Parts: sequence; C-alpha cells; structure tokens
Amino acid sequence: MAKADLVLTRGPVHTGDAARTRASSLAVTGGRITAVGHDEVRELIGPSTEVVDLAGKLLLPGFQDAHIHAVFGGVESAACDLTGTVGVAEYLERIRAYAEAHPDREWITGSGWSLESFEGGLPTRQLLDSVVPDRPVHLTNRDHHGAWANTRALELAGLTRDTPDPADGRIEREADGTPAGMLQEGATALVARLVPPATAAERLTGLLRAQRLLHSLGITGWQDALLGEFNGQPDPSDAYLAAARSGALTARVTGALWWDRDRGAEQIPELVERRAELSHGRFRAGSVKIMQDGIAENFTAAMTSPYLDGCGCLTANSGLSFVDPAALCGYVTELDALDFQVHFHALGDRAVREALDAVEAARAKNGRRATRHHLAHLQVVHPDDLHRFARLGAVANIQPLWAAHEPQMDELTIPFLGPERAARQYPFGALQRAGATLAAGSDWPVSSPDPLAGLHVAVNRMEPGAVDGRVFLPEQRLDLASALAAYTAGSAHVNGHDDAGTLAVGQLADLVVLDRDILTGPPTEIADARVERTYVGGELVYVAE
Repeated sequence: MAKADLVLTRGPVHTGDAARTRASSLAVTGGRITAVGHDEVRELIGPSTEVVDLAGKLLLPGFQDAHIHAVFGGVESAACDLTGTVGVAEYLERIRAYAEAHPDREWITGSGWSLESFEGGLPTRQLLDSVVPDRPVHLTNRDHHGAWANTRALELAGLTRDTPDPADGRIEREADGTPAGMLQEGATALVARLVPPATAAERLTGLLRAQRLLHSLGITGWQDALLGEFNGQPDPSDAYLAAARSGALTARVTGALWWDRDRGAEQIPELVERRAELSHGRFRAGSVKIMQDGIAENFTAAMTSPYLDGCGCLTANSGLSFVDPAALCGYVTELDALDFQVHFHALGDRAVREALDAVEAARAKNGRRATRHHLAHLQVVHPDDLHRFARLGAVANIQPLWAAHEPQMDELTIPFLGPERAARQYPFGALQRAGATLAAGSDWPVSSPDPLAGLHVAVNRMEPGAVDGRVFLPEQRLDLASALAAYTAGSAHVNGHDDAGTLAVGQLADLVVLDRDILTGPPTEIADARVERTYVGGELVYVAE
C-alpha cells in the first residue's frame, strides 16, 4: 500500500459532505486527499510521511471567498489606513500623521472611513483642509462607493458649482452648489482619475501581501470581483498573471472581468480575448462582473419602491440601475452562450430582480448551462424572487458580516428603507429554505476578510463582541454547518473548483486547521477561534507562530 505524504490525525475532521460526516484522520498524497476516516488511516504513515497531531483541533475544507478585491486590499493597506475606528478626530490625526510621514507623496490617498462617522454620512472638504491644506487628498470610504476629497483635490479636478452630476453618481454640494467634499458612486472618478495609479510592482506586492493575510485566515482560494480599470484604479490582472507565472500565486484564484457599463455588447469579444490571456496555473478569468446598482446608504441601490426621507415620507428616488435592464438580458444571454459566468453586484430588490430576469432570459435562450451565475450582496430581496434562485440555478453570494445591527445599518439604512423593506434584509435563512445554493465572501477591503467573523454573524446575526444582545432579524440565521458549507463547498462551486470545498478521497487537499472545534462550542464564541494551519494542494502555506 502506497504511503501518504501527509497525515493529519486525532481530529475532529469535518468533511463538509451532505451527511456532515465527522472523521478523525485524513491522508494526502500528491496534493490530493487519499483517505478520510479513523485509525485505519494511520496505516498510510510511512518513514517519509509528515504526521500532524491535531490533538483535538478542528480540520476543515479550506475556506474560499466568493467576492473579494485582494489586490486593491493589499495595495490599500500600505496607504493611509482609516479602518478600526469611527472617530472623526482619530481620522484626522491619522491623515495628518500619514501626510507628515510621506512628504514626497503628490497625493494623500487611503481608505476605510465609515459613513456613520458623519452626520448624514457626509464628510466635508473643510475637515480635510484643516490637516492637509496644500496637497490633494482622496480617501475612499469603507464600502468603496464614495470618496472624501479636500478642496485642493476638487480644484485640480475642476469641480465647481456648475459641474453636473455624472449619470452614475452624485456630487454632494454646499448650499450654493459648491462641491462639499463627498463624491458618490461614479462621481468618485472625477477626482480619482487624477490620482497617480499604483505601479505594476506595487500591485504585485499588494497581491502577495494580501495572499499572506488571506492564507493566515484559512482562505485557500477566492474570486476577485473586479479585474479591469475602475474609478481611476488600474487593472490588477497583471499582478495575478505575474504571480501565477512565477509560482508565487499559491491560492486558487478566479477573476471576474469588469463589464464597462458605459459600453455594450461590443466589449464581449475583448472579454473573450482577455479570458484566454488571463489563464495560467492557479489563475483563470472566466467570470464577468456586472455592477447593476449601488448601495442603500447613499440611496443608489436599485429598489422596487422609493426610499424614504428623514421624516419618513416617500421620495422620488428608487436608486440606480447602472445597466439598462432590457439590455442586460441580452448581454447575459450572449455571455452565457460563450460559457462565461456572470457575477452580479445586486444589492437592492430591483437590481436582484433585474439580474434574475437576465439569468432567466439566458436560460430560456441557451438552456441550462454550467455557467454558475451568482448574485452578490443581496441586501434586500423581494419575497417573490426568493424561489427563483433555485429554479434558475443562480447562486446567492452572501456577505454575512453586514447582517448585524451597527450604526451604518441602524442610522443610515433602516430609517430610509421603512419597516417592511428593512425586514427583508440579508435573507440568508429564507434563501436557504427556498432551496438556493449559498456561497459566501467578504468584499474585502470593504469589510474584514476573516471567514470566522463572517461565520459568527451568519449564525448569530450579531457582530463579534456585540454587548447589547440585539439580534438582527433572527429568523434569517443559518446553522453553523450550513454557513460553513457556504464558505467552502458553495464558494468552491462558484469559483469553478468542483474538486475542492469538501474533504473526500480524490479532492484537492485544500485544508484549514482551527485551534478549537467551533461545531461543538458555543455559537457566541465562533469568532474567537483562530487558524493554526492552512494547506493548498497539501502544501503548508501558513502556520501560526
């Protein structure tokens, strides 16, 4: 009997199969799983076998992230970092300190500030002017759907009270029409186009920085949700291709090619060419990202009925559909026929319906194909559309961390949705009960890439460390095994890795070891667990110090 390269034993081992089987030992040979079981697996231990004593620690399939921006996150982490606080004074101190530490930087850039920090979610140019008056400043907020600019940046971009809003965004203004310093959605590009882009070397460094972080969180593969130029940001594809060619890319990565919403079907041949060019080793780009709407906090998520104003009255605004819904059906049908997966950004219930309508049009024309289209974010889903996911084979790509009470939700979202629509938010449980396949992701750097934090919120519907005990729509909670399936088999499915996501003979040995068995511990302690080891194809890519 051939001996194994690696044996992990004295589990528990959560296989992630349909029966939710538990084992205690697992063997790996040639990068694939060759045995899953109990004491009999130890018979595969030979003189050159590496043996890992789990000593009661939990072995799981490696996590996969179905919606992330890894290169952007890695590059941003080297810029002015405003994450981890919501204090305006702390933001200003960090910006001032960063500017002083980088006197040669032409622009001060960074990300991570929260809308909840400012009244109405609207920071002002004057605040930035108070700490950096002489150089342009451009800082994206944590959800990356808006940017905060100082007066110098607005002047360099030529923005005045006479500058019209772009079709896909909004310039927030002072009483006389002067740009106030907050730019929404497509308006961010008016300034971002002037920001010196990250160099190819910086993009590659950012990718490798991100990969180290993601491996440390047990992530073995992901789908990068935006390959292309966007709001002045350069295309990160070259970083992936360089890392794949050199062997530095240890994760399995699927890339979603950006659909330029200012163009139409004429871009499809270019996407076909890019798919062929951007496939090497562990990197492939067989998905197309269509951003159908914005976000609820700035009233650009596309809704089936209007938003409310601060007094609770209906407005005339129901959000934005960035791609004409009728045209969308044609685009998706053509992409589907070419074996592209479509990765939709669909946050409001109208955007969700428009995306599902497009998938339905593709199915009607092309038949059922293994294209695995998926809708990401799904903040509001109309009850009439819940059962369409399973019927159409459209995957529900959830970002669990957002499904909790926190100031951005309670102050900037719920009051403007109204009680009926607010009660339909992040309907994970309802989607599962309707038969939808769930995948999970983080949208990092919008929010933490830590799958354990995401699992915690999916199960508890509360943020880790929440002390007020308020559960956000408890009927939408998932059990932990189902949430784990979304982060493993579900995401592996949309990422095109049928031989990953579960622990079974013949599957890829993409594995993560946690320091405790979260499946038997208190659900309120899921986020306290830590990753001890991460393997990709049986190769150790992370071990905790």
